[in-house]
Amino acid sequence: MTSTDAGDVAADDTDERLAVARAAATAGGERALEDFRSDLPVETKDGPTDFVTEADRAAQRAVVSKIRETFPEDPIVGEEDETPSTVPEDGPAWVIDPIDGTANYVRGVHTWTTAVAAVVDGEPVAAVVIAPALDDVYAAGQDGATRNGEPIHVSETTDPDAAAVCPTLWWSRDRRDEFAAIASAVVNGFADCRRIGSAQYELALVADGALDATIANVHGHPWDTIAGAHLVRQAGGRVTDVEGDRWRHDARGIVATSGELHEEALAATRAGDQAANGSGEVE
Repeated sequence: MTSTDAGDVAADDTDERLAVARAAATAGGERALEDFRSDLPVETKDGPTDFVTEADRAAQRAVVSKIRETFPEDPIVGEEDETPSTVPEDGPAWVIDPIDGTANYVRGVHTWTTAVAAVVDGEPVAAVVIAPALDDVYAAGQDGATRNGEPIHVSETTDPDAAAVCPTLWWSRDRRDEFAAIASAVVNGFADCRRIGSAQYELALVADGALDATIANVHGHPWDTIAGAHLVRQAGGRVTDVEGDRWRHDARGIVATSGELHEEALAATRAGDQAANGSGEVE
């Protein structure tokens, strides 16, 4: 298929888009893996921990090239200087992150991913998240989610005292009190608090049942979240914003859970808002 004529993409096109997402994520992940743990110059963008390397750019070029082989006219939204910078509300598009977790990547930590999502009218229809250094491939179309070709499902844990919850994304320096409040709520309300450093991988782990929830009260970039959020939903989980409304890529915050402990995860997320307004009440 090469046309991106407006409006609906047929249901039978989802398989093709999933296949292209898989091929593109694989190409990008393999390119990034070539430079992993090498002596690679590291730059920063918007802050001292907002890293970028030539590996990010090269991996993105590999992803884009693979998508363009089949969909030469589709808009592509990517972290590294793609146009447009926001997800189109109408028609098909792609949202890509060549290396999600670059801070891990540059430190030689294995938990980073390459993520590719196909969206239609702003909603994901297919997604692939690859962890190249771990040799894991998470994928979802419209009929469930898989890891390395095997079906996965969210956790069935119902007891907060047995649940592992992960604060995701990151907070600017002047908002670290919100992160501290959320982390405290997780530590005191659940069995375990994790922070892994790649939002897409954290979402994939929720889809796979390895985490019970991943949460944040801040806005995330669409390339950090869309693919993983689709995995969670297709694996039977629930994804909302801080208010508990159905999550979209432009929402404030993300609360992705198995569904069993969603209200408890929402309460922990809202602790960040309580810290922000200083009143003890959510705005």
